[in-house]
Amino acid sequence: MNQLHTADYVVFLVYFVMVTAYGYFIYHRKKAAKANSKDFFLAEGSLTWWAIGASLIASNISAEHFIGMSGSGFALGLAISTYEWMAAATLMLVAIFFIPIYLKNKIYTMPQFLSRRYNATVSTVMAVFWLLVYVFVNLTSIVYLGALAISSVTGISFGTCVTGLAVFAVVVTLGGMKVIGYTDVFQVFVLILGGLVTTYLALNMVSEHFGYGENIWKGLTLIREKAPSHFHMIFDKSNPYYMDLPGLSVLIGGMWINNLNYWGCNQYITQRALGADLKTARSGILFAAFLKLLVPVIAVLPGITAFVLYQQGMFHTEMTDAAGVLKPDHAYPTLLNLLPAGLKGLAFAALTAAVVASLAGKANSISTIFSLDIYQKFFHKNATEKQLVGTGKWTVVVAMLIACLVAPALRSLDQAYQFIQEYVGFISPGVLAIFLLGFFWKRTTSAAALTAALLTIPLSTLLKFLPVWTGGVFPDYAFLDRMSIVFGILIALMIVISLLRPRALQPSRVIRIDTALFRCSPGFIAGSVVIVGILAALYTVFW
Repeated sequence: MNQLHTADYVVFLVYFVMVTAYGYFIYHRKKAAKANSKDFFLAEGSLTWWAIGASLIASNISAEHFIGMSGSGFALGLAISTYEWMAAATLMLVAIFFIPIYLKNKIYTMPQFLSRRYNATVSTVMAVFWLLVYVFVNLTSIVYLGALAISSVTGISFGTCVTGLAVFAVVVTLGGMKVIGYTDVFQVFVLILGGLVTTYLALNMVSEHFGYGENIWKGLTLIREKAPSHFHMIFDKSNPYYMDLPGLSVLIGGMWINNLNYWGCNQYITQRALGADLKTARSGILFAAFLKLLVPVIAVLPGITAFVLYQQGMFHTEMTDAAGVLKPDHAYPTLLNLLPAGLKGLAFAALTAAVVASLAGKANSISTIFSLDIYQKFFHKNATEKQLVGTGKWTVVVAMLIACLVAPALRSLDQAYQFIQEYVGFISPGVLAIFLLGFFWKRTTSAAALTAALLTIPLSTLLKFLPVWTGGVFPDYAFLDRMSIVFGILIALMIVISLLRPRALQPSRVIRIDTALFRCSPGFIAGSVVIVGILAALYTVFW
């Protein structure tokens, strides 16, 4: 039944009041301080390791996971978890190699790095690309999926849900990164607790359906027995979803490009750690890596559970649209509607927490890039701290308004998670190539970087649509493989251009790298070994 009961509203109201009160407390605790752009955008020096880790996950996990990843779990199975588990491995590399370079060189935004290492043209081109992707893909898809889920659960109209989510997220965002970072700790607690409750009850539902009573372990065994094809991490070419997850490419190919770009060269992710010292930043990132291991439990397993019950004749009406077309992204909302009063409110609060936290994080990063890398550079070079903060706040409002207007256009999607991954992947190869060579090869020129920046989208588009334009003559590559191909081409072009037209690197363009910073503490090494061991076990068991 698509409605909340009194107990659900009480639970949700408690969540809403606690988040609002805590955010208000954090905001007023720092309000006495003078308006400061670094404090607003980065919360410089004020986030603890656990706040950084929680904020990383809160910004990352959203409706695209609860709804999109559950939908992909319904369609593809456990294999979609590779995005989460490979992310845990990627986070360790980012903590070891990327974050020390940013902190050593006092980098606060990704365009700032490009401007310092290359030139203003490269920086501006990529800033515009990032703003377009963040607003029209990331922000828009989260608004759409969040509103879709909440509408499905509550019966409230889609438009009202879009407006409500946007207003809630804007209120949180306008408090600045410190408010976002510390409220994210509470948001992560709620979303993990609510997610685990949903998974627990979904597995019990399977166990009861097959006559074993409430037994989550039996439910876990049953979904593996009833859907064995949904418990393979590596697909072969005979799998109908091979183009989504092309075999070993998820371990040694495009998945690394996707994840290294997302976790290492992405403003709304790295921003959480850029205001901290190295030890605190690394500890926070390691904490986030451990939390990433949990995400498939709360996002993918419910989708597989819904698939098993669908195969048993349940949910046929709920899982199809008006035309009778199966919609995998309906899996999670369908399960939520079966939860008992009170617990449904908790799951609803978890979903809202994920959406709002992610919207707030992305909106803050959009405002950071626009204010520091567009407005200050091109419109008001002598802007005061107060003017920068004010511009950032207006940018949040405008970006959210655009996302709300564009969100309804995504209604035709079946698996929104795959849509997000594929189209963000159009710029990922170029971004990663520019950053890696900028870090580790001093001879890389600005002309080479600009070439990669300008070609990443055209090359990705060409590889995607050539099979259609040539009637199948040109091979149709999986999008992760397309990312590998484009990345390889761009790296080669950047090396050739840099060698053919070498330019002496000005001292101001050199990114300082102190290899001593790559050394890690014994605690970080021990935590990393544990994560690698868990990942090895997971891929061995579910190969």
